[in-house]
Amino acid sequence: MYNDVNLTEKLKQYFGFDKFKGNQEAIIRNLLDGKDTFVLMPTGGGKSLCYQLPSLIMDGTAIVISPLIALMKNQVDVINGMTETDGVAHYLNSSLNKSAIDKVKSDILAGKTKLLYVAPESLTKEDNVDFLKGIKISFYAVDEAHCISEWGHDFRPEYRRIRPIINEIGDAPVIALTATATDKVRTDIKKNLGILDAAEFKSSFNRPNLYYEVRHKTKDIDKQIVKFIKQNSGKSGIIYCLSRKKVEELAAVLRANDIKAAAYHAGLDSGTRSGTQDDFLMERIDVIVATIAFGMGIDKPDVRFVIHYDIPKSLEGYYQETGRAGRDGGEGKCIAFYSYKDLKKLEKFMEGKPVAEQDIGRQLLQETAAYAESSVCRRKMLLHYFGEEYDKDNCGNCDNCLHPQVKIEGKEALEVVLNAIAAIKEDFRTDYVIDFVEGKETNDIVAHKHDKLEEFGSGEDMDEKLWNPVIRQALIAGYLKKDVENYGILKITPSGKKFMKNPQSFMIVKDNEFNEDEEDDSHEGGSSALDPTLHAMLKDLRKKVSVRLKLPPYIIFQDISLEQMATVYPITLEDLQNVQGVGAGKARRYGKEFVALIKKYCEENEIERPEDLRVRTVAKKSVLKVKIIQSIDRQVALDDIAEAQGIDFDELLDEVEAIVYSGTKINIDYFLEEVIDDDHVDDIYEYFKESETDDLETAMEELGEDYTEEEVRLVRIKFISDMGN
Repeated sequence: MYNDVNLTEKLKQYFGFDKFKGNQEAIIRNLLDGKDTFVLMPTGGGKSLCYQLPSLIMDGTAIVISPLIALMKNQVDVINGMTETDGVAHYLNSSLNKSAIDKVKSDILAGKTKLLYVAPESLTKEDNVDFLKGIKISFYAVDEAHCISEWGHDFRPEYRRIRPIINEIGDAPVIALTATATDKVRTDIKKNLGILDAAEFKSSFNRPNLYYEVRHKTKDIDKQIVKFIKQNSGKSGIIYCLSRKKVEELAAVLRANDIKAAAYHAGLDSGTRSGTQDDFLMERIDVIVATIAFGMGIDKPDVRFVIHYDIPKSLEGYYQETGRAGRDGGEGKCIAFYSYKDLKKLEKFMEGKPVAEQDIGRQLLQETAAYAESSVCRRKMLLHYFGEEYDKDNCGNCDNCLHPQVKIEGKEALEVVLNAIAAIKEDFRTDYVIDFVEGKETNDIVAHKHDKLEEFGSGEDMDEKLWNPVIRQALIAGYLKKDVENYGILKITPSGKKFMKNPQSFMIVKDNEFNEDEEDDSHEGGSSALDPTLHAMLKDLRKKVSVRLKLPPYIIFQDISLEQMATVYPITLEDLQNVQGVGAGKARRYGKEFVALIKKYCEENEIERPEDLRVRTVAKKSVLKVKIIQSIDRQVALDDIAEAQGIDFDELLDEVEAIVYSGTKINIDYFLEEVIDDDHVDDIYEYFKESETDDLETAMEELGEDYTEEEVRLVRIKFISDMGN
């Protein structure tokens, strides 16, 4: 019916472009022929044109189902701006009042409206269904179609109701579009929408201009981020955090360091959110710190960096969020911070959800962990996840390719893995397979009687750090695949079976190591940059001051404070307050001699101070600290304070310790009198007076079993406050 339409002419007439990108023309032709269509096209590839242009050509109104209210308004404005009459595009969602809805309906009935955007919730409303039954529908477009699948990164149950509603309103071709979908998600979408025979159009997921890097998340992450942004001064960037609280805190730290930044999350009112979005588009601010609520409705071509403060819950989410960088084909740096602790935290969040949902969530997390920990080309891993081959061994634009690890022979390990998978009938996931080859008698393995198999423990003499990289790289090399129906179950491919008969060399790289102990011990600034000579001089000075004032050295400054002074060289009292454990009071009381020593040392040794390391921190929990101090002044019991602030007692003691160590005086005698025997208080107090260290473990050993850890901590707080503040 539309065979004779000159599509290039229509493209020029409506959108002003001379030619189509990638598969766009073929997709539009398929839809004009009345056929169901499935489009997998990365962000920035021109997905929306695939349904906008045919809607303007075909008879009737096209229904576009989209979950993003912010994006609807934006796209409706764009379409209406391209045509001479208003009302060619409309949207129906919860933000409209009765008279606005009436206007939309009258334009549709008058035949003006070619494109109607609907939120899935609005589509299922009875009066909307009744209304739509009476109009001619050209086709249905399901945007963000991955929302249908529980395996997609943005599952929305209401998307599951789309097909039954389409059946009720009236049949017409369906085009499903998504920017990220694995084989599993693609199958899910087509099944759910009843378009199993749809023609598939898949664009490449490779974005050659994007640079991917994963960094170990250590305590100085804020400092690293400030330094990175300063090095990319004036460029636009987005930083994603998982929690609203972290978004607010980090935005405050950036602003304190003269970076034009704003927070964006779903907890802010819509006026603030759209204002922030406009400020970002108009370049009044450079950096947005956001939860994943941000970016959906943003089409800014020159975002130059995307930072993930926390590792995302799925690789699909990660790909979509990094995809907001460098849409103009220019530079786009994508940096993610990863720590094993964050992974555990995300797993903990899943507790309490239905078992099936927890299972899916854990597997998606494992894929993200595999990406973060692997030393293989990041681009290769990402593309493999989305079912695309990447033949180059080195992409030249990710951290693993720019700093490649030494390859080792993995042939023997792969043989062990393949034989093990065959022995357990290709019916288990990675963690089970690893336990099996290591010979671990887990409840699961014993229940399946797999501990009786000959292959059980066949790899127990090999390095246990080999198994994850071998399995991950065997998947990429095509010796193994993950089952689509029971996702995560490892199956041996024909190539894998060939390898079992005739093993070849299989060179692999070991995973990157994210050593958690090292993370805990790394004080801000890292000990690697510590100046040992200055550190020794500062310790001597602290000793002298402690003898003069008859106070233990740790009362004057803690070890961590001295380490930081010897790393960042503070030469004013203001600088000194940026050092951990030093508040304004402590800086004024003890700081003068220390900054004078540091200044003289820098001049004599011609030391260039690392200006960029002197990141101004914001008293992150300052509001909480103020509330605690005020409550203590009113003599509220400490356990009541903890309950009122929604933290446990240990956390409260952490806060109170931070308060007294940084130089603020408080009086908790009223509480000690209630909860600790006077003799105990005196004994612990005397101990700290004589002791060279304030270390808790040492104190517990010295004092013996008569005293609880809580008692020792409480009296230590009193001691520090009395003696040092």
